Amino acid sequence: MNFNVSVVIPAYNAEKFVDIAILSALEQSEVTEVLVINDGSTDNTLKKIQSIKTNNERVKLLSHENLINKGRSASRNLGISNAKENYIAFLDADDYYLENRFKIDKNTFLENPEVDGIYNAIGVHFYREFENSEKEKLKLTTLSKKVKPEDLFETLIKGKDGHFSIDGLTVKRSVFDKIGMFNESLKIGEDTDLIWKMSLKCKLKPGILDMPVAKRGIHCNNVFNNFKLYENYEPKIYESIYYWSIKNKLSKRIVERFLERIWILQFRKNKGLIADIKYWFLLFLRKPSGLFSFLSIKYFPIIRLRKKLLPFLYKS
Repeated sequence: MNFNVSVVIPAYNAEKFVDIAILSALEQSEVTEVLVINDGSTDNTLKKIQSIKTNNERVKLLSHENLINKGRSASRNLGISNAKENYIAFLDADDYYLENRFKIDKNTFLENPEVDGIYNAIGVHFYREFENSEKEKLKLTTLSKKVKPEDLFETLIKGKDGHFSIDGLTVKRSVFDKIGMFNESLKIGEDTDLIWKMSLKCKLKPGILDMPVAKRGIHCNNVFNNFKLYENYEPKIYESIYYWSIKNKLSKRIVERFLERIWILQFRKNKGLIADIKYWFLLFLRKPSGLFSFLSIKYFPIIRLRKKLLPFLYKS
């Protein structure tokens, strides 16, 4: 099988960066098409894309119906659906690839036909002022060690050995038949959701972990600067993969890993017992098959907090 790559770039109000991203993808000899999805931009993003597209037939311009903004997940899904190659890579519109981005990926895929995806380290490029401590902290997004595919999920969910970015990931398009597409209900964390699903059902191998194959653009409008949004959406990420794990009939041990994280995040909110009961009842009700399961009973607040609610039952 030839190693040809379709690169998917969602772009929303990225006029300052999108040309850099597209050109960095076009510089890769393995890339046969760059699918740029204009996600309802209100600045000059569309003009920038059209200008590059005029001079390069490898650039494919896509938009949502009526030119509306639908978010990164829906935009990436549109790109995947229109991609023609058997290998797919992603790039955010404010990021860019480095030279020989796919060299190691190509060799690894061709030598290991059973592999579904390869992940690599990425670095950062600051478009704003920064502290040296910030630059040092963000300089490399990667796993600190090589991990066997069967151990990847546990490594990622524990978080002690780092993580990797979607900019450094290349996958076979067949991956999306196994796990589904990006969850369009997630405004953020959709990449984490997808990567964890891949780690549970696909064979992902490490590529280059000690030096970057791409760089993430750091500027004043990065979505990850919105800490409140991340705080609000973190439980939704775990809810998404919890429902997915039930649908895909994963082991009780895996399902419980997500319930445990949901419990911790919900308990931290400290909204009171009635609010907690309502939350957990609705969580299980959305998947009625799990409503009266062992785990639904174990994690129901009255059961989970019984020692605090009924201390007299536990007196020595």
